[in-house]
Amino acid sequence: MPYFKDEQDVYACLGQLFVDLLADAELGPKFKEANTVVQYQCTDPTSQITLKLIEAEDAEVDLGATELEPEVVMTMDADLAHRFWLGKVSPMMALARGQIKTSGPVAKVLNLVPLVKLVFPRYQAQLEAAGRSDLLDG
Repeated sequence: MPYFKDEQDVYACLGQLFVDLLADAELGPKFKEANTVVQYQCTDPTSQITLKLIEAEDAEVDLGATELEPEVVMTMDADLAHRFWLGKVSPMMALARGQIKTSGPVAKVLNLVPLVKLVFPRYQAQLEAAGRSDLLDG
């Protein structure tokens, strides 16, 4: 049974996570240090989240279609993305197993990896606050 019923459900959970992160006074600037536009393309359900992470510019999150040109694209199953942001999937193992596919400069992808651990507790807290305990056993 998939975690998300449709793309809007993905956006309500994962999309909202990124909106909140980039608005955060502490984490937003850290993510913008990546100096890139990253796009998460998910399958089952098909969905797309694009983040503009440029230091000298306002952060931007586009859910679905976008005019932003991604420099880094990460493709994965939506269930894997959910488990990843809960901290239940090793990014390096998922990449090695081909569960996460990336395109774009490797250095830009690696700049994002140290930040992900800071996100895990925030995603769990967001799901709890939204009453989505059904998603917490990821």
